[in-house]
Amino acid sequence: MSQEKRHYRACNLCEALCGLEITLKDGAITRIEGDRQDPFSRGYVCPKGVALQDLHDDPNRLRHPVRRTPGGAWQRIAWESAFDEIATRLRDIQSRHGLNAVATYQGNPAVHNFGTVLSFPSFVRTLKTRNIYSASSVDQLPHMVAAHAMFGHGLLLPVPDVDRTEFFLVMGANPVVSNGSLMTAPGMSRRLEALRRRGGKLVVVDPRRTETAALADQHLFIRPGTDAYLLLGMLHVIFADGLVRLGRLAAFTDGVEALAAIVRDFPPARVAAATGISATTIETLARAFATAPVAVCYGRVGLSIQPFGTTAQWLVNALNIVTGNLDREGGAMFPKAALDPLERFTAGHLGAWKSRVRGLPEFAGELPVAALAEEILTPGKGQVRALVTIAGNPVLSTPNGKQLEAALQTLEFMASVDIYINETTRHAHIILPPTGTLEHENYAAIFHHLSVRNTVKYSPALFAPAADTRHDWQIFLELETRLASRTPFEALKAQVRRGIRLGLGVDGMLDLAFRFGPYGTGLFGDGLTLAKVKAAVHGIDLGPLQPALPARLWTKNKRIALAPELLTRDMTRVRAALDDALAEPLNGHLLLIGRRQLRSNNSWMHNSERLVRGKERCTLLVHPQDAQRHGIVSGQVVNVVSRVGSIRAPVEVSDEVMPGVVSLPHGWGHDRPGVQLDVARRYPGVSINDVTDEQLVDEASGNAALSGVPVRLFPATEAVT
Repeated sequence: MSQEKRHYRACNLCEALCGLEITLKDGAITRIEGDRQDPFSRGYVCPKGVALQDLHDDPNRLRHPVRRTPGGAWQRIAWESAFDEIATRLRDIQSRHGLNAVATYQGNPAVHNFGTVLSFPSFVRTLKTRNIYSASSVDQLPHMVAAHAMFGHGLLLPVPDVDRTEFFLVMGANPVVSNGSLMTAPGMSRRLEALRRRGGKLVVVDPRRTETAALADQHLFIRPGTDAYLLLGMLHVIFADGLVRLGRLAAFTDGVEALAAIVRDFPPARVAAATGISATTIETLARAFATAPVAVCYGRVGLSIQPFGTTAQWLVNALNIVTGNLDREGGAMFPKAALDPLERFTAGHLGAWKSRVRGLPEFAGELPVAALAEEILTPGKGQVRALVTIAGNPVLSTPNGKQLEAALQTLEFMASVDIYINETTRHAHIILPPTGTLEHENYAAIFHHLSVRNTVKYSPALFAPAADTRHDWQIFLELETRLASRTPFEALKAQVRRGIRLGLGVDGMLDLAFRFGPYGTGLFGDGLTLAKVKAAVHGIDLGPLQPALPARLWTKNKRIALAPELLTRDMTRVRAALDDALAEPLNGHLLLIGRRQLRSNNSWMHNSERLVRGKERCTLLVHPQDAQRHGIVSGQVVNVVSRVGSIRAPVEVSDEVMPGVVSLPHGWGHDRPGVQLDVARRYPGVSINDVTDEQLVDEASGNAALSGVPVRLFPATEAVT
């Protein structure tokens, strides 16, 4: 008689690291539940975790390499043939057109896979191209630029100590749905309820009354793109009222006087009209935050994907610093992960080179993805003629997706490392599918580094990989070896590196990282090892966050730069835009924002029936006043028109959004021809990025400004003009 077996792992479908208990019988999954013994998530799990079974069993998931035929059909090919053909085509294009003629794009799921995190950087270095892109520049790039300028490293990102704070100010974020983003915090609703029970206060600033706002003591609607003005107004009050309290930070913080001079020009009365928040409310909020026993401000993607994203993230850090709430229990703190990514990834540099067509700056070796389509479409030296995508779907996730879609059709060659034929990979010539998430071991290196509590957990493979399959890191290693073999000496070095990595494997590299990390004691000490982590199947609690400054700083002088020139020089643009906002009406336009949904994570989870069934979710939220003005009602289909194009979406009239704002969820639009996602095609929705504008960027970082895009609405029966 067969017996049930239980497997424990951390879910890697989003940043929360929820512990899972997976029950198997006769080699098949019978149940997925939250792991009640996980010391971090304590049994919490969202619907996405349960859908891991759907991803594993998905009949649309590719399991062997395929090549697109001239007629558009897909045929299976052998791994060795696929590796050889990709390497040959990429080397040929680079030999004819230069190294930068090949580009890469890495999608969001890649950072959730430790094998990719380990192996992709070496693969990219082998290509020697400057055309490197990723989802970072439609997401968190402003966080990284601000952290680099202020603290010396783009990954030195402060995390809210939400479990010990007394005043939590949330701006442009919905952690109840995301369970934290750049803030790993499973069961966020429970943590916020605990905050309220201990007498703390939650304030949410957002153009939409989100699920997080529904739990808040106070929700403030704010006009999209104006968060920097609100923060400047709050800082003005704090300086004017003498509420600056740096505490121990004063001993290693520069630029207080410079910041004071900047915010002097932004009294609440000046910024109120632009933000939609009254001057009195701004003053009250600033004083409440500054006088709270301990407080923390958290600004996330809504702040980043706007024209002043970097300025907004800088000012969030500044607000925490001048009130003494950085590196303090209950404030914004720096986790101490068992594997420290600061030691393994570049600290960052901004503008060492710029994109060829528009001159957008690189950061840490990556160019903003808003420039990718024009780099493909614009002739001349350095034109991108080949592309490698990794676990990404930029047609749906980057601005002006239709322009990128057209650009992909012009490429000489495209290869993708992906498990699906989706809206992007359908343009590839060859697709290499890695093993599924339950078929390989995993360690969430980046998300432990961003956790609200220091923990460590290893996820062993649940299923043995099917015959003739490859893990991500094996795919990149094989491609790297072939691409590096341009001369006999390079070939020898590549083979040696290949042998070392194959010998160590992911486990061997992870064990060394633990032994020589913050909790290890070397090869022969009794500190943290992979064996110890593996033995603790539910994970290990390494304790609460602890103060880490100034030792943790990466600046050359080990001091915080509160007003670095890199950030303060953008104030000329900020001032000019404020004057324009006060002087110029929107001329009938509405401002389009996105929204995150609990059962969705970008585009790649829409092929799970349990996650997409039910009430239609790809709807356009419209405030009742705007609906009345446009003569539209709930259920009516409208044309949403921007500078770059139009889409048709059903209206949902709701006061959940503020007047003048409309909202559409991200990641939909599965009705493109050639997409082989059976479930997703039954629930296609429309892509918000068919109307976002690639010309709208945060000039300081190059990050795409996907939020607050001016649009017009027309009933679908009317012609679009």
